Amino acid sequence: MNLKEFAGILGLSPTTVSRALGGYPEVSEETRRKVTEAAISHGYRPNRRAASLATGRAMAIGHVIPTTLNHEMVNPVFADFVAGAGEIYSRQNYDLILSVVADGDEARAYRGLAQAGNVDGLIVHGPRSDDRRFDILRDIGLPYVVHGRLPGHQTGYSFVDIDNLRAFRKATDLLLDLGHRRIALLNGHLMMDFARRRRDGFASAMAGRGIPVDPALLFFGEMSEANGHRAARDMLTLREPPTAFLVSSLIMAIGVRRAIHEAGLRMGADVSVVTHDDVLGYLGNGEDRPIFTATRSSVRAAGRRCAEILLARIAQPGLAPAQEIWECDLVQGASTGPAPDNRGPSP
Repeated sequence: MNLKEFAGILGLSPTTVSRALGGYPEVSEETRRKVTEAAISHGYRPNRRAASLATGRAMAIGHVIPTTLNHEMVNPVFADFVAGAGEIYSRQNYDLILSVVADGDEARAYRGLAQAGNVDGLIVHGPRSDDRRFDILRDIGLPYVVHGRLPGHQTGYSFVDIDNLRAFRKATDLLLDLGHRRIALLNGHLMMDFARRRRDGFASAMAGRGIPVDPALLFFGEMSEANGHRAARDMLTLREPPTAFLVSSLIMAIGVRRAIHEAGLRMGADVSVVTHDDVLGYLGNGEDRPIFTATRSSVRAAGRRCAEILLARIAQPGLAPAQEIWECDLVQGASTGPAPDNRGPSP
């Protein structure tokens, strides 16, 4: 069944039907509900080319990834974000266009997408220090939403972020309350805004207790299992090894757990671990009880919310920027316990 035939069943014009399914604000809620229910009952799935002709839109959203972030393409965090955004795109008949470009070539990619009319809006990933993409985005005029925040600038654009600083300050305070003083931080690249905020949250909590941060217990880099294993393994051989690890991703924390096991130690007893958990669809943090104590926020939910905000801004260009900072839950798992010197006498 094509758009014209489906519209004829409803007694509406093809343009009205396409706009109702595309979320346009000028369509009444009653008409939108009528069209949506009829589409479900008749098994109608609109043709994107027809929708594009009817609405004058590309019916696609762009995601541009530079090669410095190419590891994101195989990172389940990125996959879960895209899966969440894709749920919303699909409901409103939008496609996703993913462009991988050479470092420094993002400006050309953004301008090319805009000039060709291939997308109606953009999701921006991985805000970095000294990030120059935002001047370009303002120039080309396409609606966009940032997953994260631009360092130092929080006006004039839409974003969805978690409170990374507060989350890692709370996580560090938890370990300090358990008596840990030799706490290692395994984090992402410091050019990334989220990693800088997490480092600052950790440092703030340590300073608040008058405890210096030992540079030997800091790692900044790609958040892979191998890097988590390598960094933890090396730190555990120090003359004064850490009694706890604060880790920026569940994937890296799995490597830390492997290093603890290889050292003949017990996670949660000899060495504690707190990690950030993005609630990944195919890499869960336990079932009945979490394996890792963790700061937790669903990256799939963030993908859905970014897509909702962007499609609303496409439908209503005059909307004010939407800016959301989500609190993280701190969930207790099996990976934390008192520092070895603070257990009290054995029974």
